[in-house]
Amino acid sequence: MTQKIPVTVITGFLGAGKTTLVRHLLAHANGKRIALIINEFGEMGVDKDILAGCGDATCREEDMIELANGCICCTVADEFIPTMQALLARPDRPDHIVIETSGLALPQPLLRAFNWPQIKAEVTIDGVVTVADAAALAEGRFANDEAAVDALRSADDMLDHETPLGELFEDQLVAADLVVLNKADLVSDADLATIETNLRAEMRPGTGLVRARNGHVDVAALLGMGLSTEDNLGGRDSHHELEHGGEAHEHDDFDSFSLRIDDVVGKDHLLATIEATIRAHDVLRLKGFAALPGASARLAIQAVGPRVSAYFDRPWLAGEPRETRLVVIGESPLDRAAITAGLQSAAQAAA
Repeated sequence: MTQKIPVTVITGFLGAGKTTLVRHLLAHANGKRIALIINEFGEMGVDKDILAGCGDATCREEDMIELANGCICCTVADEFIPTMQALLARPDRPDHIVIETSGLALPQPLLRAFNWPQIKAEVTIDGVVTVADAAALAEGRFANDEAAVDALRSADDMLDHETPLGELFEDQLVAADLVVLNKADLVSDADLATIETNLRAEMRPGTGLVRARNGHVDVAALLGMGLSTEDNLGGRDSHHELEHGGEAHEHDDFDSFSLRIDDVVGKDHLLATIEATIRAHDVLRLKGFAALPGASARLAIQAVGPRVSAYFDRPWLAGEPRETRLVVIGESPLDRAAITAGLQSAAQAAA
């Protein structure tokens, strides 16, 4: 009898560090060949570009599959199940499958899909890992600390009311077998202790919790849990399922679009423009790549709220278009024209 292939599901809110965690996992897979399913939200596959090649033989280009036609929790039947069936039909099946969900994904519909007859006989959920952003939580974002929420109301209209974002974060926590509190190096020990107390109040009893910086977690803690989570789904219901009897979930509260910026002036001007535009329009998440004058490598850009980080991830490839491409994600409706105009100013000469 063929042994079931273990699957690790990695979820977490926008910008928590899921892709960074996957990069670390691929680089330290100890010879396991991993197939990677990436669920983008938006029109441009940024995460796949970041991960491409980082695993070499561990995760070959043909083993990286992108689901870019919508959030995975809404496309289980139409896209995820056929993708899994095609992967399992390959003669050289992987040793392990890693699924990086969209930051907007509810884990619950995906986890239940592993009990579908088409795949249950051949794969099992090794464990569900939820990545949480310690720096964001320390600022009162997506936490239940009402005092922190009140303190930020004047600066963040999103926190003036109970939003779907807070419920989504709680749904991802309750689905987890292991919670990785990432960016722990950006928060004091006292604040980390408070954050962990708040997180445990939302987690199921027995769920693991580890601190991390830059997504660095011992791979032995990520792979090989052996939990068969699909057989232990009790207590993982989402808010939507509890309120609506398991009806399908739609992400009407979120919007995204991509754009290209020609002739960027320089790195500092670009990043300052991105930060200013995010603050002006309450953008939740921005990511992409930039072509800078005189730079032989592309600049990878990641922004969560007004926090913008950037690094040169690799040289431009021969024949690859050297252009600046960004994906913007926020609560619907986004003012696409105004946001685009703000970001396009990065191509104008600094005053």
